Amino acid sequence: MGEGSSRRVGASGLLLAAAAIWGFAFVAQRAGMEHVGPFLFNGIRFLLGALVLVPFLWRQRSRAPERHAPRVGRATTFGLMASGLVLAVAANLQQVGLVTTTAGKAGFLTGLYVVLVPILGVARGQRLRWTMALAVPLSALGLYLLSVVGSLRISPGDAWILLGALVWAIHVQLIDWLVSRAGALEIAIVQFSICGTMSLLISLGYEVTTLSGIAAAGGAIAYAGILSVGVAYTLQIVGQRRVEPALAGVVLSLEGVFAALGGWVVLGETLPLRSLLGCGLMLAAMVLAQFGAHRRTFDAC
Repeated sequence: MGEGSSRRVGASGLLLAAAAIWGFAFVAQRAGMEHVGPFLFNGIRFLLGALVLVPFLWRQRSRAPERHAPRVGRATTFGLMASGLVLAVAANLQQVGLVTTTAGKAGFLTGLYVVLVPILGVARGQRLRWTMALAVPLSALGLYLLSVVGSLRISPGDAWILLGALVWAIHVQLIDWLVSRAGALEIAIVQFSICGTMSLLISLGYEVTTLSGIAAAGGAIAYAGILSVGVAYTLQIVGQRRVEPALAGVVLSLEGVFAALGGWVVLGETLPLRSLLGCGLMLAAMVLAQFGAHRRTFDAC
């Protein structure tokens, strides 16, 4: 195996690790809410994730301060603040939905943002690829089999997760605009800080918080904050510098599989055959949506 192939395999391994961390994070998110409210959970974990990234940013700037000097104008500042607000909405919609839906279903439904991103991109003048013309109806059929129960009824938790997927797609388009104007780590730290602060403020107004509850949820919060928010995003950035976009999309789309696996192994959740078929169709749609995607290189680590 040549050096290039070895590096590609290694990078794919990093992306697979990120997908596994994100998938099992749905389990941690559900488990943590047995002790604390969804807004408090998100507030602590996103602030923790921001803190985890600070040493990497300091190291980056200390190595090449001129190269990584921030270029922040008025439009960029507005975009950074908007990314934090949008992230807060998306993350909390997902967290509230997890109160009444399963980790496996949440993982797949959230993954629909992969299909929604190119659709929203049309409004920005981006071309809708032919693969999307196949992926959209395929994902819609999978969504029907997975989430619709009885006479076209979607459970409240599924609805919140779906709305969150739409906001995640908006967030991805916003980040697409930001990455050429600010560094990846700067974007991550700012938006995580805003998201965490907003979530904590909402928690103070609507949730009852106890120190014993926070302590009991400590393990889940640590996993979701340090690994899901901090480590996994870094693995994604490093991995995608050496792997073509189509392959990266295929590997990262396995997040939903790990979410379902985690729900089954850790929480004892089950998915009937109909739901499993829906998951399969949605996974196929997410993979199909990646073909023909443009590569973006992050200079973040």
